[in-house]
Amino acid sequence: MRWTRNVRVGAVLAAAVLGLTACGGGDDAAAPAAQSKGGAPIVVASFNFTDSLILAELYANALEAKGYPITRKLNLGSRELIYPALKSGELQFIPEYQGAAITTGFGKEAAKDAEGEHAQLKKLFEADGIGLLDYSPAEDKNTYIVKADLAKEKGLAKISDLSKVDNVVVAGGPECEKRLPCFKGFTDVYKLKATFQTVQEAGPRVEQLRSGKVTVIPVDSVSPLVGDPQFVALEDDLAIVPTENVVPAVNKKVLDERGADFAAAVNAVSKALDTVQLRELNKRVDSDGEKPADVAKDWLKEKSLI
Repeated sequence: MRWTRNVRVGAVLAAAVLGLTACGGGDDAAAPAAQSKGGAPIVVASFNFTDSLILAELYANALEAKGYPITRKLNLGSRELIYPALKSGELQFIPEYQGAAITTGFGKEAAKDAEGEHAQLKKLFEADGIGLLDYSPAEDKNTYIVKADLAKEKGLAKISDLSKVDNVVVAGGPECEKRLPCFKGFTDVYKLKATFQTVQEAGPRVEQLRSGKVTVIPVDSVSPLVGDPQFVALEDDLAIVPTENVVPAVNKKVLDERGADFAAAVNAVSKALDTVQLRELNKRVDSDGEKPADVAKDWLKEKSLI
């Protein structure tokens, strides 16, 4: 799951972001499709992390293949910058994560299931002229991992099993300590006797876990570490982390003007993607050094979506 600060800044800040040359894709459209649908380009945006870039490229390329003109504004940053631009229409399409959008974007407590979150987020976005299309089975949410040898020794399969471990140390970014889906959930919901250690960067955090200096760390569910045999991902048996299904948030004017064919093209991408596949695409970019646009096109071809 992706945490950012609450969205409570003015349009001036958003405009400043949009004025920057976007990294990881820029705002240039790809070559026009053979049978262009015409009209103004649809402005597709992304947050500034790998799977958001990949998702934006998945949807953008699928739409371009159907003839829709696309402008990319990628790698833009956090919700506090992006949401005002979505509201104004400067940005028109972003792949969102349902739970984080509700809790961080709107400061509300999220429903406990994907369908409930979808209905909740749809209502929250409605006043800003933003609609939602279908949510995907794919998620990117906080997942907690421990070393495999410790899991085997202590019989750890769920977060609640950490009660079997003496001196539980959770390492995470500074925001983790006071957030319910992170350390606060360990102490307040799971009632674990645990201490927190701030480790800002993901790389050093993993090294602390490998060395045994910390017990458990949060990683994204699309991280290759989740499938690494050196680690065990613990089940969140008391559900402190909301579901984080990917969902396209789209300007309502675009939805109305572009109609059912547009929605169908987007929904087909969402339906075909799952967390395991998104994790593999992430790995190809983060570990293998491939470009988000390239891995997106490969996947779309494999699924016969372009």
